[in-house]
Formats: sequence, C-alpha cells, structure tokens
Amino acid sequence: MMSPFFLSILVSSVLGLGLAIPSYTCIVMGNLDIIRKKGKLSPTDVIFLAKGIVNLLLQCLLSLQGMFLALFLKTFYIKQVFVFMNRSIYFLTYYNFWLTFWLSAHYCTTITNLSYGFFIWVKRIVSNFLSHLLFLTALGVFIVSVPGVLAFHAESIQSSVNSTNVSAIGLDKVFSYHVPATTVGIILPFCLSLLCLVLTSSFLLRHVWRVKNNDSGSTRPNLQAHVTALRTIFFLLLIFTFFCGYQVMIFVPSSSLSIVFGNLQLFSPSVEAAVIFQASNKLRRIILRRFWTRSWRNTET
Repeated sequence: MMSPFFLSILVSSVLGLGLAIPSYTCIVMGNLDIIRKKGKLSPTDVIFLAKGIVNLLLQCLLSLQGMFLALFLKTFYIKQVFVFMNRSIYFLTYYNFWLTFWLSAHYCTTITNLSYGFFIWVKRIVSNFLSHLLFLTALGVFIVSVPGVLAFHAESIQSSVNSTNVSAIGLDKVFSYHVPATTVGIILPFCLSLLCLVLTSSFLLRHVWRVKNNDSGSTRPNLQAHVTALRTIFFLLLIFTFFCGYQVMIFVPSSSLSIVFGNLQLFSPSVEAAVIFQASNKLRRIILRRFWTRSWRNTET
C-alpha cells in the first residue's frame, strides 16, 4: 500500500500538471495573439511569455519526477534519469528566478524613474535589448549551474539510494557543488528582486504622501497599475520563499515541514500562472473574449 507521503506527492503532481497545462497554454497563446495583432510585445509581455514556456516545462518535469518517485521508485533512482531530471529542473528553476528579477527590475525602473546611472542603464537595456538579455541570462545560468549540479548528483546518486536526505552525501560535496549554484540561481536574484520591491514601494509611498499633502488641490492619481506591479513582485517573491524553504528543509531529517514544502514546490509553477493573469489585463481580456465567443457560438448553435 502506498504511504501517505508518496500519495500526497502523486496527488500534487497530477493536480499541478492539470492546472499548469491549460493555464500556460492560454498565456502562450494569448501572447502569440498579441504578436499577431500588434507585431511586437511589451517588455512585461516578453517576460510573461518566457515565464509561461519555462514554467510549463518546469511543471511537467516536476510532476513527472513526483510520479516516478511515487510509482516507479527504482526507475527514479536510475542514474541517467535522476541526473537528467534534476539537472533540467534546477536549470529551469534558476532561470525562472532570474526572469522574476528582470520583471521586478522593469517595474522598478519604470515606476520610480530614478536618475542614478545604474537604474538608467538597466531601464535602457530592459527596454531595448530584453530578448538578447534573456538569452544571455539563460546561457549564464546554464554555464554556472548545470555542470555543478551534474557533478553533484553524479557523485551523490548512490548515497541518495540509501538515504532520503542529502546530509548523507557530506557537507564538503554540498559546499563544493550545490552552494555556488544556489547562490547564483536563488540568493542573488532573490536579493535583487527584494531590493526592487523595497525601492518601488518606498517611491510609491513617498509619492502618495506628497500628493495627499499637496496644498495645490491636485487630485490623487490612479495608481492601480503600480499597485498591481507591486502585488506581482510580492507574490513572485513569496513563491520564491517557499522554494527556499524546501531547500532548507531537505537538510532536516524526517521533518514534516519538508513534506509540506515539497508539495508546495510541486504547485509553484501553477501558482505563478495565477500571478501572471492578475498582472496582465491584456491576457485576461484575450482569454475572456475567446471564452465568451465560444460560449456565444455554442448558444447560437
């Protein structure tokens, strides 16, 4: 009989995949529809399209890994399967975190209009060279993370078969391979995204305070788009935190929190789809229009 742990992993894998496929299909198709009508995408739409493709692939791999772990444990620990899946998952995860940073940087430089040279430079490259920037980011993440993760798992696979926790591998191996990749793929983009969130929040708070205390009688501007941007960064960083929590819980033997965070990690790509939908009015309008048209045609027939 399947244990509760493996049963929860299986259920989370199936549900996550069932939610991700239609959600990200709508996101990708919606952005392609924008390209067809307007000929190009805005920087936020480009990042949303990249996130849609990356998160769809990530959710498929995470769900497949969970199904292997729950149903075909021996297949899961075949060296080639184990190394390939983990290498791909780490690369997609790290790249997704860097996409979050570039989205945060775009919101920050657009909303705050800071005059410092660094922010002007970031705003210029995000506006004019975003596609090249995303490609170089993917290449850099691949070069930094994948070889280390590959070597780490190749040396630790035998230990993982005999133990459910990474601590059996030895701290020297963890620090040699895992920590540098984690620093580049998780800690650095998280800190940069958090900095963007703090700068954007402080700028908007000061702006609202100035307008509120303005004696000229000026009306308060509509900040709904800026609030949506802040909410988007906050939710993406919250998903970030759950992933980091799972990485920490791996080192805690027999922890129930590791099971909780592990199941939350399986849902994280699907949850990001909801964050993207709430951040993009264009995607919501396109999807609602398509569903409304289909419903109207079905009613007519």
